[in-house]
Amino acid sequence: ILESIGIEVAPSTDSFLDQMIGRFGLVFPKTAEFSAFARETLTDIDCREAPDVALLAWMEREEILFRTLERHIIGDRLEKGFDREDIDSFMQFSLSVQNRRKSRVGQAFEHHTQELFVSHGIHFKRAAITENRAKPDFLFPGESEYHNPAFSTLDLTMLGVKSTCKDRWRQVLSEADRIEEKHLLTLETAISQNQTAEMQHKRLQLVLPRGLHCTYSAGQQSWLLDVGGFVNIVRERQQRAGGLF
Repeated sequence: ILESIGIEVAPSTDSFLDQMIGRFGLVFPKTAEFSAFARETLTDIDCREAPDVALLAWMEREEILFRTLERHIIGDRLEKGFDREDIDSFMQFSLSVQNRRKSRVGQAFEHHTQELFVSHGIHFKRAAITENRAKPDFLFPGESEYHNPAFSTLDLTMLGVKSTCKDRWRQVLSEADRIEEKHLLTLETAISQNQTAEMQHKRLQLVLPRGLHCTYSAGQQSWLLDVGGFVNIVRERQQRAGGLF
């Protein structure tokens, strides 16, 4: 994603390797713990002043740090190699590496997004339960407000968070029936105009870090919302609701 917008990604950050091993050992830490560590290494990032920049920087740093740690942890196993006839073991090992990478990216994206909201003092509930036991990634200001019929729907917001979009964006549409316009935060670049037109028709607002907007057409960019813009929307609704929650 970062390379697609002209940002060169270093293959590793070996200067943090000893620090990671000292903190986590030779095991993969929990994603929330590792995401917090990645943010700690970027002391010059102010997510309150530049949420779009912060979110991309956090994701980039975590990816680099993870690949550095991963290379060290699985390096010994790769050096030992696999028996020519033991194809199943090789396939299982390869699949575990790929699955870990995919699941970690999605979880990391949610963890960093949550940190943005916490830093801005925004009320939210993560994985709240709505109709048919659906669980939107973020519900604002919370689950109790959502289920309170006296709480205005104009002050409710939901946000789906998916590092990659593809056709999964339709899942978000059924996750909060009280909220007509839904929001989806993604890192997906250059989604087709047909797809974004369908999103608009379904009243799904796409949210992307500002640095990724350039991968979309001029017409699409005028419709896209950046992270800072979304934070402002939720903050304004929170202020408008006042002491109701």
